[in-house]
Amino acid sequence: MMNRHFSYVAMPAIIMLATPAIAHPPEKHAVEKVMADSAAGWNAGDLARFMAVYSDAPETSFVTKEGVLRGKAVMSERYRVRYDFANAAKRGVLTFQTLDFRLLDSNHALYIARYTLTYADGKTQSGPTSLVFAKEAGGWKIIADHSG
Repeated sequence: MMNRHFSYVAMPAIIMLATPAIAHPPEKHAVEKVMADSAAGWNAGDLARFMAVYSDAPETSFVTKEGVLRGKAVMSERYRVRYDFANAAKRGVLTFQTLDFRLLDSNHALYIARYTLTYADGKTQSGPTSLVFAKEAGGWKIIADHSG
């Protein structure tokens, strides 16, 4: 009888030990690091630092309500016009919460997050962002951005 009791008690523990923990690949940490640095740039009012996470490739895209924008310079101008980087109260504090991360191959990854802008008056603006990253000579860079 004691052996049966032991097997019922021990079996879940054995199953738990045999089940591999979900690993977080180093690529996920690297992408989260560049996203944190981008947010730090936003929060400091440094548009160039915020945009450093984007690839310089001319085909880099950003999907907006108005359509698809291409190129880092065009995207930077849109951010400059829409957000007052000189005024922290109007710009808000940016954070990202990772919702999903998937390696697409050894040089590409999909990063899905929730961005939140928190303003001095307590109001927030939040939504999903879906980003495709490419591993470039300078590290992981966004090549496609679809933020809601």
